[in-house]
Amino acid sequence: LRLLPQQRYLRAERAEVSALERKRNVLCCLITRILKVEKQLHIDNLVFRVIDACQKGELGPGLQFLSFCCHSVDVLSCVLHLLNQGYLRRREGRPHVLEY
Repeated sequence: LRLLPQQRYLRAERAEVSALERKRNVLCCLITRILKVEKQLHIDNLVFRVIDACQKGELGPGLQFLSFCCHSVDVLSCVLHLLNQGYLRRREGRPHVLEY
């Protein structure tokens, strides 16, 4: 019986999944931090602020991380995730305004 070494593409795939999870965690933290300060914000303004923070590499006052490419789809996906988890909610009568 001869054992084959683990395929390299499997290790690369795991690394990509890990990187995506870290990116999602950073985006969720940014969204939460911004909404904690603002209390409520139009979803478009939230997306622009998160993208701007990603490009500048700013997590918040005194905290920084390496800047990375962030798209509106990434941010909206995280917003939906946080809505489903109950961390965010939509404002009554104005569903495009998010509240923390």
